[in-house]
Amino acid sequence: MIRAATLSISAALLAGTASADIFSEARFGVMQENICVLDCDNANKEPGQNISGEVLFTSPDFLNVIWSPKPYAMASLNTQGDTSFGGVGLHWSFPFTEKWAFEPSVGYVVHDGELASPFPQGDPRGDAFTEEHVLLGSRDLFRTTFGLHYKFNEIWGAEVMYEHLSHGQILGNGRNQGLDNIGVRLSYKFDN
Repeated sequence: MIRAATLSISAALLAGTASADIFSEARFGVMQENICVLDCDNANKEPGQNISGEVLFTSPDFLNVIWSPKPYAMASLNTQGDTSFGGVGLHWSFPFTEKWAFEPSVGYVVHDGELASPFPQGDPRGDAFTEEHVLLGSRDLFRTTFGLHYKFNEIWGAEVMYEHLSHGQILGNGRNQGLDNIGVRLSYKFDN
């Protein structure tokens, strides 16, 4: 259900006229799901890849006070049938050379992954379930990303990106195993 909704939203956004007045950029790539970063207790769960797509919109004037981030809509579909998600947020770009930029973002996503074990504590099926699934604890999560973007020319670019998903004990409570993903994406600029 969530997969169909995020695909529909993404398709509708991309099907519209790519006007530089509205759309700034599109990014597509592959992310390795659930890598080991700091806490590796859950890194052996859900080890598949996600196909990631994101549309960046032109930054509205009222966001100039926070360094003109571009609003975005995104979807990430897991190729193994594990956690897929989609959401919205704000994306910044801080160039540090003519070709390179550091690009952080913050956002909000909804996912179709597991929240908790469906089995009671002590049930052997519950142990097997928690060995295979990341228990995210909340249907909605914060999404934080850090990217290093390289500009090939005025239209095309590529990036290496890290993203972290978690409810941070703010959007939910209890289980908060979170996901850490890393990958590469190509970018296409509409507003060059």
